[in-house]
Amino acid sequence: MADLRINLAGIESPNPFWLASAPPTNSGYQVQRAFEAGWGGAVWKTLGDPILNVSSRFAAINFNGQRVAGFNNIELITDRPLEVNLKEIYETKKRFPNHAIIASLMVEPQQEKWHEIVKRVEDVGVDGLELNFGCPHGMAERGMGSASGQVPGLVEKQTYWVKEAAQTPVIVKLTPNITDITATAEAAANGGADAISMINTINSLAGVDIDTWDTIPHVAGKGAHGGYCGPAVKPIALHMVGECARNPKINIPISGIGGISDWQNAVEFMLMGATGVQVCTAAMHHGFRIVEDMIEGLNNYLDNKGIASAMDLVGKSVHKYSDWGDLDLNYKIVARINNDVCINCNKCHIACEDTAHQCIDMLKDGNGYNILKVREEECVGCNLCSIVCPVEGAIDMVEIPSGLPPMTWNERQTAIGAIGCSVNTVSK
Repeated sequence: MADLRINLAGIESPNPFWLASAPPTNSGYQVQRAFEAGWGGAVWKTLGDPILNVSSRFAAINFNGQRVAGFNNIELITDRPLEVNLKEIYETKKRFPNHAIIASLMVEPQQEKWHEIVKRVEDVGVDGLELNFGCPHGMAERGMGSASGQVPGLVEKQTYWVKEAAQTPVIVKLTPNITDITATAEAAANGGADAISMINTINSLAGVDIDTWDTIPHVAGKGAHGGYCGPAVKPIALHMVGECARNPKINIPISGIGGISDWQNAVEFMLMGATGVQVCTAAMHHGFRIVEDMIEGLNNYLDNKGIASAMDLVGKSVHKYSDWGDLDLNYKIVARINNDVCINCNKCHIACEDTAHQCIDMLKDGNGYNILKVREEECVGCNLCSIVCPVEGAIDMVEIPSGLPPMTWNERQTAIGAIGCSVNTVSK
């Protein structure tokens, strides 16, 4: 059995699976139930001055028969008194001393307010702090959350203020609602952050009811933008984790968040640089017991790979994540259709004919049956046919030799520049 324990910037937990700061971590009762189910850690629902929430506050995007492909919320931070939360944190940590409890914090961008709340939460025994610079709605209108998180100078300054007072590791939670997340990640690192977590939710409007014309969700007929999460945001989150992991100016551990629904997702995030992961929507959709499958799946995966520790996964794919200009222009793959498996739905032909490169022919075999064949000399290996194909194994994407040495766009431009310089030198 593999060792699933992780150490994120000095915060230890029995496995990489934490609950993110959200409704599932709103109370001691919930967090204790989660730990009993097997979660390795929990980031307590964000603490600060208690607020008033609205009703209703959640909405979901269902797609092609899948429930909760995306999830939207307009809920804010804790609406319970700080004293109550602190009492429950203390009781939970006392009962589960080996599980990680991280306090998510959000206050106005004032040094004394940060110092005060840091001292109060550390006094009850938390293992670390997570600074919420990501919430995109409600709190942002008050100058907190993503309003701070979109300004690198404020991220750096507030992180520094927290580090002045903190005795436990400090994680900075970043907003994705920004052009370049590495700018704020660098600011967090410059401010002394011990780790970063990403992503918080994405600005969104879940929908509009075309019968009533109300937004979804709505509060007495009016709506507001909210935060989007769930499986639909996973590719965005994975990209941002990778961008930060490969940036040498950041160089601090990452807690991965965003659409993580199973152990395979967790492995992807860890390979792309996350030390551990945080989960919210999947737990809200299916309950705390999903962690059992996550733990079992990760353990079996590591055993099958002959990997001793979950920590050995961290960052193993980062060196493979690059810029477009560094990709080999002479690498070539083509589609090959296995007609023994193909069900002749013709989706690949339609997709290729209408929206790609018109390189799939409809033919007859020797018995007069319809078959599909790719003209490989015209196939560009775009993958579209294999993506739309409903039958596993009906289309393979196969590498074929191009007969050319590897060459990237950047290398090509450098060579063109060198030739140009040589020509100019000769002409002079």
